[in-house]
Amino acid sequence: MNFDLIVIGSGPGGYVATIRASQLGLKTAIIEKENLGGICLNWGCIPTKALLKSAQVFEYIQHASDYGITVGNSNADFNSIIKRSRDVATGMSKGVQFLMKKNKIEVINGTGKAMPGNKVEVTDSTGKKTEYTAKNIIIATGGRSKELPNLKQDGKKIIGYREAMNLPSQPKSMVVVGAGAIGIEFAYFYNSIGTKVTVVEFLPNIVPIEDEDISKELEKIYKKKGINIMTNASVEKVDTTGTGCKVTIKSAKGIEVVECDIVLSAVGISTNIESIGLEACGIKTEKGKVVVDDFYQTNMKGYYAIGDIVKGPSLAHVASAEGIICVENIAGKKPHALDYNNIPGCTYCQPEIASVGLTEKAAKDAGYQIKVGKFPFSASGKASAAGTKEGFIKVIFDAKYGEWLGAHMIGANVTEMIAEVVVARKLETTGHEIIKSVHPHPTMSEAIMEATAAAYGEVIHL
Repeated sequence: MNFDLIVIGSGPGGYVATIRASQLGLKTAIIEKENLGGICLNWGCIPTKALLKSAQVFEYIQHASDYGITVGNSNADFNSIIKRSRDVATGMSKGVQFLMKKNKIEVINGTGKAMPGNKVEVTDSTGKKTEYTAKNIIIATGGRSKELPNLKQDGKKIIGYREAMNLPSQPKSMVVVGAGAIGIEFAYFYNSIGTKVTVVEFLPNIVPIEDEDISKELEKIYKKKGINIMTNASVEKVDTTGTGCKVTIKSAKGIEVVECDIVLSAVGISTNIESIGLEACGIKTEKGKVVVDDFYQTNMKGYYAIGDIVKGPSLAHVASAEGIICVENIAGKKPHALDYNNIPGCTYCQPEIASVGLTEKAAKDAGYQIKVGKFPFSASGKASAAGTKEGFIKVIFDAKYGEWLGAHMIGANVTEMIAEVVVARKLETTGHEIIKSVHPHPTMSEAIMEATAAAYGEVIHL
């Protein structure tokens, strides 16, 4: 079978690329060894958000009296929460199946391997191998939970994110190793439903890629929730010989042993670049990533790579954008290269975190003279009415030209608000233009305008 395009991997990079290719008239196939949608839809973005929503609802019920509502005894039914999450994931995967049929994309089940001569070999579940040819091949095989040498995952006591969202029973205690988005989201979820949680982070701050003010605010809030936070700390070893785990942790205070039921390793991801034919095809890699140009072509003509396996942030929306740009370039549409300086990042714990652009430290290190504005949600009428006064908006502008260098948010629904900043930065909007753009009242989003006004000494409600 000959195709214009074959995509290996059906995550948010792969399946989006195939749909755009079909729209552009390319005869397209996609290869997937598990479920359509990849890790994001089945074991990542979507099912984790379902878990987090259940945790948030449970928290609302526990604080119902704050809203003048009396509720009887409530319990978090762990197995039902997990089932809901899996059902949501299944529904989304079926949605991708529908999109494949709608766009007349050939779905090939099996493990794909790139071969020389613009070929792909697919091995199905029975071991049968079939060869396909295509003018263009996109490799979008994604990533998996990273393993540290002293923190080998056994899938039972020491687990990764995949097992964390499908445990057979709720652990009474858990140590989360790594305080990036994955670790922090699971820490929030399990703490909210009653698990005793300890977070261990090697760096000085939790959510270490965020602005320092955001990190400190979240740490303060998490400690109030009863989460044990250990920064500048490392897990030296884990003893799993008993009924639970004994975690040896080294920090500035010395050596400490924390006992728990489960250890969740959330130290990042490893790329799935093994056994997919890169070496046989002569495709270059560097530091565990496939080397590509601005339009995702590898050093070998006709072979492309997108998503987690190429340089850049490992985010679903980045993979989707890369897939579209890659396909449009293949089709001769001459797209613009992706601006990696304007990629939003979101963490879906409560309160949520969202950011784009430079942190305050990065802006100063880059030599900018800056204007910084902050607006706390404690001064927001909508936040007060909603009972969500935690957090703030922080904005950073170039003092000379008014360029919006960065925005950093922590609070309720800020992951829905960050898009305003992304679009504004894309359009090269200045701070004064944001101040003069009327924001609706009362909303959480008007805090963006207020924070901008604070940067320029014009804030009204502070």
